[in-house]
Formats: sequence, C-alpha cells, structure tokens
Amino acid sequence: MPQRLVRDVISNRPPVSVSPQTTVRKAAQTMTLTGVGAVLVMERGKIQGIFTERDALNRVLAVGLDPDTTPVDGVMTAHPRCMEADRPLSYAMEVMHDSGFRHMPVTADGEAVGVISMRDALGVELIHLEQNVNDLEHIAQSL
Repeated sequence: MPQRLVRDVISNRPPVSVSPQTTVRKAAQTMTLTGVGAVLVMERGKIQGIFTERDALNRVLAVGLDPDTTPVDGVMTAHPRCMEADRPLSYAMEVMHDSGFRHMPVTADGEAVGVISMRDALGVELIHLEQNVNDLEHIAQSL
C-alpha cells in the first residue's frame, strides 16, 4: 500500500487565515464559519503564527483578556513549526504527538497550503485501518 502524504489529507481545504491585528473574537468567528479549529496568522503572504481554539480558551478567556480588543498576534503561537506537504502523514502525526500540538501549518515550496490537524490525520488512518480489517476478515472467511 502506498504511503499517504500530508497533501492527501489537506488537498481539498485551502488554509484559512487572518491578519496579525485581527481580534480574537473575529478569529474565533472565522474558525466557526469555516469549520476549522485553527487559523494561520499571515502577513504579506508569510506565516507569522497559528491561532487555535485552545489558544482562545487558555491564553485569552482563562486569563481574563477581552476577545473584542485582544489581537491574535499577542496570543498566537509565533513562528510555528511547519510540515512540508510531501512528507508522510505518519511523520506529521509523530511530530504533532511528540510536540504536543493538534494543528500544524502545511507548506509547499515555502508557501502556506493548509493546516493539518491530528483529528484529520487520525480520521484518515482510522478509515484505512477499518478497510484493512475488512479485507482481512474477507480473506479469513474465504479460507
């Protein structure tokens, strides 16, 4: 079976981004409207950071900051580790697990092309695992 790549998981979802001056509330609304758990913080086409649902909870609400006046650049993860789109999905999962984060920007030739989440990666892996189990059950029944 060919090894799945990060690009296979994110292929139909372009990155959702906001500017560094975007308020936390606006970023949260953007995430809700687009159905994502993280937005890239971009300036002049370059990734400056990543802002996630957990950032909104832990770095804003839990410490009493006002989401209407707090810009994301003060509470984002600045200069996040990025994953190349052509890397194996298993490697991306390992990096996210070992680093303790659930979302990671994906790049190709230095440009942002998406965000991979642990949920996305695990979903793909579970689908393939289920197919493998079904195939093995079919083989076992034919013996």
